[in-house]
Amino acid sequence: MAMEDKIIRLEDDKYYISADSTYADDRTQVLNHGDTFGIFDRWGDILPIGKGAQGIYYRDTRFISRLELKLNNHRPILLSSNIKEENEILSVDLANPEIVLDNGKVLHHSTIHLRRSQFLKDNLYHEKIEVENFNGESYPLHLSLTLEGDFKDIFEVRGMHRSRRGEVLQTQCQDNRTLTLSYRGLDGLIRKAKVTFPLPFEQYTDDGTIHYWILLSPHQKAVLNYSIAFEQGEEEAEPEAVSYNEARESLEPDLENTKSYFPVIGTANEQFNHWINRSQADLVSLMADTPYGKYPYAGVPWYNTAFGRDGILTAFETLWVAPDLSKDVLKFLAANQSGTLDEAADAEPGKILHETRGGEMVALNEVPFKQYYGTIDATPLFVLLAGEYYDRTADFETIQQIWPNIKAAMNWIDEFGDLDGDGFVEYQHKAANGLTNQGWKDSFDSVFTEDGVLAAPPIALCEVQGYVYAARTHAAKLAQTLGEQELARKWEREALELKKKFNEVFWDADLNCYVLALDGHKQPCRVKSSNAGHLLFTGIADRDKAVNLAETLLKPDMFNGWGIRTLSSEERRYNPMSYHNGSVWPHDVALIAYGLSKYGFRKEAAALVTGLFDASLFIPLQRLPELFCGFDRRHGEGPTSYPVACSPQAWSVAAVFMLLQALLQVKICPVKKEISFEKPILPAYLEKVWVQQLKVGESWVNLEVIRHEHDDMISVNWENYPENWRLVIVK
Repeated sequence: MAMEDKIIRLEDDKYYISADSTYADDRTQVLNHGDTFGIFDRWGDILPIGKGAQGIYYRDTRFISRLELKLNNHRPILLSSNIKEENEILSVDLANPEIVLDNGKVLHHSTIHLRRSQFLKDNLYHEKIEVENFNGESYPLHLSLTLEGDFKDIFEVRGMHRSRRGEVLQTQCQDNRTLTLSYRGLDGLIRKAKVTFPLPFEQYTDDGTIHYWILLSPHQKAVLNYSIAFEQGEEEAEPEAVSYNEARESLEPDLENTKSYFPVIGTANEQFNHWINRSQADLVSLMADTPYGKYPYAGVPWYNTAFGRDGILTAFETLWVAPDLSKDVLKFLAANQSGTLDEAADAEPGKILHETRGGEMVALNEVPFKQYYGTIDATPLFVLLAGEYYDRTADFETIQQIWPNIKAAMNWIDEFGDLDGDGFVEYQHKAANGLTNQGWKDSFDSVFTEDGVLAAPPIALCEVQGYVYAARTHAAKLAQTLGEQELARKWEREALELKKKFNEVFWDADLNCYVLALDGHKQPCRVKSSNAGHLLFTGIADRDKAVNLAETLLKPDMFNGWGIRTLSSEERRYNPMSYHNGSVWPHDVALIAYGLSKYGFRKEAAALVTGLFDASLFIPLQRLPELFCGFDRRHGEGPTSYPVACSPQAWSVAAVFMLLQALLQVKICPVKKEISFEKPILPAYLEKVWVQQLKVGESWVNLEVIRHEHDDMISVNWENYPENWRLVIVK
């Protein structure tokens, strides 16, 4: 995740996320679809309060900065506010406060019910407002809606100062049906928000408010629909106007199409089922359409765009259940792979994208993220995912299609990744406004020595060497499959050499852990961190060291009862309220759990699954956020929230699928025509897990895994399996 901040601290790191930015609280609701997302308060309004983050955003620009509904000039009373289970609609129930009407009558509170139904579809916002009278008298009602658009760039909203910006143009009102809010940017683009009302409003006032007057008879209902279309520049076609009902009906097939990526997963535990279903719905909501298929945008609100590392790891977490998502991610990243050397974007030939942005500040190079490549790990992870994808699907055609990209990525590792030729991959940013740290923990203070001193670049992170090892191993197997035997032998030899040297240099017997990194002086950063846990799923850790590492990770200074802390509580820079130095990240925990299970540490993996499952029960909607604070687990209390965590966030909501894989250790191998379970384990609260319509080769299978309480034995049943396939269970 790019460390682009909400409150910018220029003296330390331009993209540090400050925890005093409190947009994310229980008064906000989030909707998202593709390149559009909205942050609303619980009334369904958008108000310029607090840190001012509420709004409807399209392509990294806030088009709507105020959306306020009033009844007879009063704010309604909030009854309830809910995001529907499929994440598609914000449903808000409101009632009138006690109001003295113009005729002197008193409208007693909770006489009038207002229901707001709001959703986003592509670059359109739709709302239906229903007003119903539950009294035996008629009432003259005044319904008003105030709309404003400041058209601020997302980085500007989050705190970056701009010496100058474009011009917000005067709102145009046409035929009492249409309002056009617009902005002429410094990049030359005209951005427009076109608000369309099928029912003409009776008045528009200069404060941006439209007015309706309704005489509502006893038990009568009035309905108002409207839409807002977002347009950025003349090259974009104006969105086609559709009614609320048409747009609402079109949501379902779109959702069904995206949901088809996943099989049906269930368990004997209803709370665990809700966690799975909520996670799938959240992930589906983040899967945006691209010319190459679906791509999981990193997270709402601040990372609602394509990130390389996030997309790869999200795909990896879901690969066993949703292999088509990995295919789409690989094709998208291959198409956006760097082919040039551009220091301003930290780009080099063969490097995989870090992130892409589309706002005004990007166009003007005020921030470097239009096509930004400042990541050290996305490139080896791309190769890792390609290899894992082929193992899961045997999709030779796709691998053959992206084979030039895989070779280019491997060449980047050798030519640009290893800066000093010592066999390890390091980073040192070149872009003036780029990220200082370029691993997944990319905050400015996340890499340091045992004394707490920030590490000098170039920096070789421990987990990156694991990713490179896995990339070399997978690339060697793919080269062999494609008939490039000499290349296969080369990469296989280099993988073995890297593993040997890595275990000699990075292991610290006194720490009983791999060191966090080597600094620019080739001195070890003797720090215990969760980074070391990633080495397990890559396979680079020697067996004897993996045993010790598993013990270290599950000790109380690392495992806080909910998950693995990003940093040991014994370290100098430990802070459980920090972004990367002591917090808990669900995706981090899931990757570690999966790695533990691969090395045979099933009970340790199950403890991490239980920790995150228990945490989900305390978190609204059972939606695991980007991260939460790393305080010790306290009896009867849930985890402490991190105030600016993204939610939903792709690799966090995808964690549950990798956690299930860690428990089941299930592998689908089309080359062998085999489904295997390697010593599966189920906790006592999961007596049964089933997966229906799981894709295997060109067919499907139903699986059922059962825990037998009397002897803790695990049995596996399957049905509708393809011909000539076999089921293997290693107990």
